[in-house]
Amino acid sequence: MAKPAKRAPVKKAEAAQKAAPAKKAAAKKTAPVKKVARAKKAASAGSAPPVGKAVAPRKVAVAPKKATAAVRKVAPAKTLAPRAPKNESRTALVRRARRIDRELAEVYPYAHPELDFENPFQLLVATVLSAQTTDLRVNQTTPALFARYPTPEDLAAANPEEVEEILRPTGFFRAKTKSVIGLSKALAEEFGGEVPGRLEDLVKLPGVGRKTAFVVLGNAFGRPGLTVDTHFQRLVRRWQWTEETDPEKIEAAVAALFPQSDWTMLSHHVIFHGRRICHARKPACGACPIAPLCPAYGEGETDPEKAKKLLKYEKGGFPGQRLKPPQSYLDAGGRPAPPLGAG
Repeated sequence: MAKPAKRAPVKKAEAAQKAAPAKKAAAKKTAPVKKVARAKKAASAGSAPPVGKAVAPRKVAVAPKKATAAVRKVAPAKTLAPRAPKNESRTALVRRARRIDRELAEVYPYAHPELDFENPFQLLVATVLSAQTTDLRVNQTTPALFARYPTPEDLAAANPEEVEEILRPTGFFRAKTKSVIGLSKALAEEFGGEVPGRLEDLVKLPGVGRKTAFVVLGNAFGRPGLTVDTHFQRLVRRWQWTEETDPEKIEAAVAALFPQSDWTMLSHHVIFHGRRICHARKPACGACPIAPLCPAYGEGETDPEKAKKLLKYEKGGFPGQRLKPPQSYLDAGGRPAPPLGAG
């Protein structure tokens, strides 16, 4: 009769063994809850929560305005516009360069030469005068010059001292007077008073180089050419289209990236962008329409609001450089420049 009495402990042991897995499972379920509770207490106390494998995800707090502004300054340099790889292929470079030009064409559909002119002779003289000064200053000066000397023959026979007095505001007025009178004499004596439409003839004129010649060919004769001025040189290097520093080598390198029919308008797009947004000292990176394509993004101001304050001419709501700009420019919100001595 002692055997039945021994069966009770065995049943209890079996029941305990069966209950053990259930207790462990319950303990595993409650462990994350306890860890989360401890994390919340630690967070409320200002200390970091303990590190654990099963910590529940927390909601990300919204940063204050100042912190958000700081993040905006840093993040775009990594995500918005990564630098072009050093081993960028030739095909990739061509595609990126042409896409930049297409984007700029949408931003500046009214891009044009920013020198006032009514004929090839006026454009030639104005371009020579634009060296070492702004187009605005030239545009403010040439009305008086062309009113007094409207043709190459008139300027060729002019008194140098009188011309110098008119050109004084443009700087280097003595050298410029010598150039414009010299090229006027050459036009009158060698080309019948007409501006030649060939590069090889234009570069023989006093004070006329390739840059000036292409301005005249592209905008007065409709013959494609790249205007490699200081803005153009700076931007194409900044965009890593070329590493060349010599203007003629830059011209050759960039010309190889585009069809010849695009050269003249490409020059206008690049120069417009350099004057309005991509400045030499303080580029307005935060307001730049081609930021995702620019290897140099982040060299300038990246905060959008601060970048807007750096915009110039029509982009910043200010007058342009021409006294008589094209109608398309006026339709886009541009304003004519004031004449010399106004305001």
